[in-house]
Amino acid sequence: MKKIFLFIVIVLMSFVTTGFNCEIYAKDVIPKAPSTNTQTIGLYQVGDDITIYKEPDETSQILYRVRWNKNNEFFPEEIGFDKFFLVFLEKKALAFVEVTDYTDEWVQIVYDNSTGATGWIKKDDPYKFMTWINFYNTYGKKYGLTLLHGAPESCKNIKSETNDLAQNISTMNYPQKINLNVIRGNWALVSVMDLDRMPKTGYIRWRSDDGIRYFFPDLK
Repeated sequence: MKKIFLFIVIVLMSFVTTGFNCEIYAKDVIPKAPSTNTQTIGLYQVGDDITIYKEPDETSQILYRVRWNKNNEFFPEEIGFDKFFLVFLEKKALAFVEVTDYTDEWVQIVYDNSTGATGWIKKDDPYKFMTWINFYNTYGKKYGLTLLHGAPESCKNIKSETNDLAQNISTMNYPQKINLNVIRGNWALVSVMDLDRMPKTGYIRWRSDDGIRYFFPDLK
């Protein structure tokens, strides 16, 4: 009996010393591999309660009402964080879905990444839509880039010009930091700090001609 009492005391003391730190963390979502959906034109930053319509019209059929909260709960459950978001980082207040089309008042989004299913949501802010170039110029410059797992080895080549046949200036081996300077079409001018601590500057192919993304802003 004394041992049980002592165990309870120890457990309670551990809660006291940690300040009852029972915070629930939302699930982070961020691309880890090259994109499979190459038909998207950019991203839209969404809130925590949106209605998805079949057509860009509020009288159209409602496909889903999507909601989530800080308790790591997502409704409807059959979609969930991973299928809905391309990027979800609660600590950075970033919640992005991919966009396939848009009008002045609406954006067509991919609401299920596993099937590519799309629907329309009404814009609540015109500046929340970002083309891929704008997204990379904003977040890639701020956080740097990371090479996605499974990207071709040729993506590690640093070129003198924006051309696959251009001279290789160097090769990334174990990049510690990839700073983005500017996006030029499917190429990015970067400054790379590799494991040897020697800075390397030149062009990398961040995206294929048909839209497969090999690098992504290093948001974490």
